[in-house]
Amino acid sequence: MFGAALGIGIEIGAPPPPRVVHVRPASPGPGYAWIDGYWYVVNHKYVWHDGYWTRPPYEGAIWVAPHHDGHQYFEGYWEGSRGRMEHDHRWDHEHDRDWHH
Repeated sequence: MFGAALGIGIEIGAPPPPRVVHVRPASPGPGYAWIDGYWYVVNHKYVWHDGYWTRPPYEGAIWVAPHHDGHQYFEGYWEGSRGRMEHDHRWDHEHDRDWHH
């Protein structure tokens, strides 16, 4: 039996240190999850995404934060009973999806 592991990473170096958030706004209501601020890659450079409240793509999904293992950057994604779902940053601008104060 043969197996293979597949991972998608981007080699551009480690991101800068995380920005510090001192106050998390109150939850806008049931069903929202807080996503801590994080760096993500756009056109081979890091862009900061402030923390925000959002609704997971399906009930029970949890956010797996983006990370850098010292060699490669790995995108954040949602994981749960329906499997892995990549985060789409266009979601962040949909009127009814995320709550911004």
